Amino acid sequence: MDFHHINHSTNSPASSTSSTTTATAPNPNPISTSNSVSADDPMHSWWESISKARSRIHSLSSLLDPSLSQSLSSLADSDRPALSLLSSIQSYDAVSTALSSPLSGSGSDPLCHWLYDTFLSSDPHLRLVVFSFLPLLSGLYLSRVYSPSSDSPSLPSLAGFESVLLALYAAETKARNGKPVVVSIPNLSQPSLYHTPRLNKSNPLTLSTAPHQSFGVLSPPLEPQVAVKSTKRACIVGVALDSYYKHISQMPTWSKIDFCRFLASWAGQDCSCLRQFGDDDTNEPDMNPGLFLEGANDEISDVTEEMDQLTMRIERTGSNGVHLESKGSRIPLPWELLQPALRILGHCLLAPLNYQDVKDAASVAVKRLYARASHDLVPQAILATQSLIQLDKRAREAAKNSAAANSSSSANTPSKAKKPEVFLVSK
Repeated sequence: MDFHHINHSTNSPASSTSSTTTATAPNPNPISTSNSVSADDPMHSWWESISKARSRIHSLSSLLDPSLSQSLSSLADSDRPALSLLSSIQSYDAVSTALSSPLSGSGSDPLCHWLYDTFLSSDPHLRLVVFSFLPLLSGLYLSRVYSPSSDSPSLPSLAGFESVLLALYAAETKARNGKPVVVSIPNLSQPSLYHTPRLNKSNPLTLSTAPHQSFGVLSPPLEPQVAVKSTKRACIVGVALDSYYKHISQMPTWSKIDFCRFLASWAGQDCSCLRQFGDDDTNEPDMNPGLFLEGANDEISDVTEEMDQLTMRIERTGSNGVHLESKGSRIPLPWELLQPALRILGHCLLAPLNYQDVKDAASVAVKRLYARASHDLVPQAILATQSLIQLDKRAREAAKNSAAANSSSSANTPSKAKKPEVFLVSK
């Protein structure tokens, strides 16, 4: 199978064992309609989805360590096999170990074949499984492209990784239908937001009524790509990460942590300015000194010190005491790659349902990105990362104050006197 020729129609499954497809003519007999009836049956569609997911899990089991066959078989026998595979950290670790091998990522890599075919299966739950491996796959791909190993200084063959990225890019290109991704910016000359004209749905770049509407282009129209060129590499990976962001609420915790760790490595090694990101913004102008609470500056500085200690602790041992090995290496970060990465990072940092491990890993990544943006003098990245840092500080400070208020209120609340127990004694 030639990975470089991506089928842009991702609604039909592809097989890695066949390189040609044979089209069959429709049945001229209108009486035999059993196939169409069974296709419209919801029970038939449900069972077909279950069978397809079990088949993909058994296929994955044949590619991994034989010791995991029993656990993967139990996932295949569940009521929702695709979602069970998505929530299995054991299977994620096994695939992560296999993909991290120095020989992985080539055009003949069976795991890349499996990810490619699984994404083309058009089953939404199976696609979520492929999306969960995207941080790992994109991290390994970019790190190997920009930092080849000493054993093979030449650029390795990464056609397997590129095939999966191109499949995700092709699906997003088809979904956008040649239109850019734009956002409306409120016009301050209007009395309110309700007086702002809307964008024309047929052409987002033209206005429906007034000529003073402002808008920003988040992403230009996408062009179909059949290969990963060096000039389009950041765009293809960025579009794939943008697709990941659309499903991030359904992604498992370990996938988000992997992304934060790769992003921190992409930003580069630690530097002295990383510890000084919050010194200037703590000295905000005092608008009303008479009403300023005494000791507020000390509390803010305490939170800043705690975040610095948190960063050093996570980098050494991890937030749960487990050593966090460095993933990836320093790479170029153009805005078309950094923009979707910052969206994902904002979710990992501020989403209320995320575990603390995700927020801690995102806190380290955003501080390293701020240091990288300050060195590279990228205004958009500096503003975005500094805003995320401030939001993180305020969220941690609010959580700390809330915990202190709850503890003090529980300590000061008098306990109700218990009523004397009355025992009935029979004479």
